[in-house]
Amino acid sequence: MTPASVPASAPASAAAPRHLPGFSAPAVGFEQPFAMLEACHERVQRTLGLLGRLREHVRKQGVDDDARQAARDVLRYFDIAAPLHHQDEELHVFPLLLAQATPEVQALVTRLQQDHVAMTADWAAARAGLQALLDENATGFTPQDEAALDRFAMRYDAHIAAEEGMAYPAAAALLPPAALEVMGREMAARRGAA
Repeated sequence: MTPASVPASAPASAAAPRHLPGFSAPAVGFEQPFAMLEACHERVQRTLGLLGRLREHVRKQGVDDDARQAARDVLRYFDIAAPLHHQDEELHVFPLLLAQATPEVQALVTRLQQDHVAMTADWAAARAGLQALLDENATGFTPQDEAALDRFAMRYDAHIAAEEGMAYPAAAALLPPAALEVMGREMAARRGAA
């Protein structure tokens, strides 16, 4: 199976006025914002899986059209959908937890915020190697590219585990239903779905 034969994101739902990679999930909508955040994590993990398959493909078969298409899919997801997801957390989850959660959760949120800054830098470094694959003369990833891709994927894995294991449950417990509705509407509006 080639990297490009595996979709990087779920197909857009009928409710979505425009397609954003990793935007929609058939069983989850913005009326359930924490389920939507977790669905975004699933798409992050699927896209990281595609990235892993792309790297293996390039090592074994070199840079071909399938590799270029997979690189485009990964670039599109992490350039468009992932920043929206981080905005959701920075606007709706982290401030609430910093204001009302236990000191342990507040410390975690501080680390998660630092992760977002580091992930932006990690992505810039990882992105360069993927972008280079789009060149017709590309031969593969450099050792520096490989290290950047490893760093990016490992940070994301640990980040997701911390959010789903502690941050999201703590925030969901603090938000009344009306606030969840507002959160969901604002998340949808950021994506042009409101």
